[in-house]
Amino acid sequence: MVSATSPSDNSSSARLAPRRDLAPSSAAAGRRVALLTLGCARNEVDSEELAARLHADGWQVTTDGEGADVVVVNTCGFVEKAKQDSIQTLMAAADTGAKVVAAGCMAERYGRELADSLPEAQAVLSFDDYPDIAARLDAVVAGEAFDAHTPRDRRELLPLTPVARRDSAVSLPGHGTARAAVQTDEHTPAHLRQVLRHRLDTGPVASLKLASGCDRRCAFCAIPAFRGAFVSRTPDELLAEAEWLARSGVRELVLVSENSTSYGKDLGDPRALEKLLPQLAAVSGIVRVRVSYLQPAETRPGLVEAIAGTPGVAPYFDLSFQHSSEPVLRRMRRFGSTDRFLELLASARALAPQAGARSNFIVGFPGETRADVAELVRFFTEARLDAIGMFDYSDEDGTEAAGLPGKVSAATIKRRYDKLSALADELCSQRAEERLGSTVEVLVDSVDDGVIEGRAAHQAPEVDGSTTLVAPGEGGVDLAALRPGDLVRATVTATEGVDLVAVPDEMISAAPGAAR
Repeated sequence: MVSATSPSDNSSSARLAPRRDLAPSSAAAGRRVALLTLGCARNEVDSEELAARLHADGWQVTTDGEGADVVVVNTCGFVEKAKQDSIQTLMAAADTGAKVVAAGCMAERYGRELADSLPEAQAVLSFDDYPDIAARLDAVVAGEAFDAHTPRDRRELLPLTPVARRDSAVSLPGHGTARAAVQTDEHTPAHLRQVLRHRLDTGPVASLKLASGCDRRCAFCAIPAFRGAFVSRTPDELLAEAEWLARSGVRELVLVSENSTSYGKDLGDPRALEKLLPQLAAVSGIVRVRVSYLQPAETRPGLVEAIAGTPGVAPYFDLSFQHSSEPVLRRMRRFGSTDRFLELLASARALAPQAGARSNFIVGFPGETRADVAELVRFFTEARLDAIGMFDYSDEDGTEAAGLPGKVSAATIKRRYDKLSALADELCSQRAEERLGSTVEVLVDSVDDGVIEGRAAHQAPEVDGSTTLVAPGEGGVDLAALRPGDLVRATVTATEGVDLVAVPDEMISAAPGAAR
């Protein structure tokens, strides 16, 4: 468990601004709640479900803690640095004078222990509190005492058999459904379904949660214990939400979950994701669908073909390798090897030569040897990944790895981490240079003081590089006319690390409603 001390790096005050008021003007004099989201894109979806519940109950929802009656921090509990960042944000929120509520993964994972160590928070909520979030905040404002929950393994709350889980009453963040004015079933058209979501961002990209939880037992990961067993959302729910997002101006959908390759196994259809992708890509207004969080051992040839060959789906492979040395992977309770992973990447590139690929890796796992590091270096050198995320291993509460022998010293972990990070940066920059002269499709994310930033198909938001669009030559696209949400075809002319510089050649799809 982390202590409630403020680390010196990265002050969280920046997360308390700027303000984005999202409630109707009629609610301006009402109660104000600020939702601050840390961690992954899955948390962002959860926050927007909470925002919808609160907005429906009359709360004015913002993302700015200044002037709020209550600040809800949707915390991350993945690794030690993320937990410290959550603590820091909670303490900064308390400095605004608002009442502070901890929600999200860290709150779920530690419950009463977090409440006892952090008196600045008036309440620490469990996922089980989400359906009644408005009532919980009403109680906080009224000054009522709140007893935090005792953490439990949420995998035990759901049936062991995946197909039996959907009938359970267990709260699943990001799976809530709005009370419909009319009766709906699986045959109800998507546009007639009500969606329990209230956007906290107005950008052209939004995450769409495929599922929650995970059934894997990776030795280093505590997420399944506090997120629970794997549960898919149904295709009709996802299509309804995709259409709703498109109507709100979203142009790219990023499909998220703890393990996207498991999607559909509890629905009786292991090929459900392959079938869903073309349906999502066909939603009016959506120009790109991106899949994230793929498990290499579960990435079937049919899914590779669907991602690489479906029009409107980004040929992008976010593969959770974690390491490439077979002995380390076995200790991690994972499968694969350098050669098997290279074969998987080759199969994707055979179908889409310009396909993007990224992954995360853990350095210093218990028992890792110099030979294991050398094997990882071999994989990095041959894999030609577009982006690499590096983590230095640390023991996590409740994980099998925390009790494994063969711990690598902190000094050795740091040395290996520094070496591999430098190599990763160099190789990813070289991979970007391979794209010089190529044609990419860029979705414009922002236009700020004449600087136009977007992302090509191999660049996911937040985690990968970006593409800067610069003035074209004769016959190109007028930069002054570009708006967020536009999709343009561009030629890569330069690179800056993993980032690209490109000249827009033609408009593929203009964002609707933008004045030109």
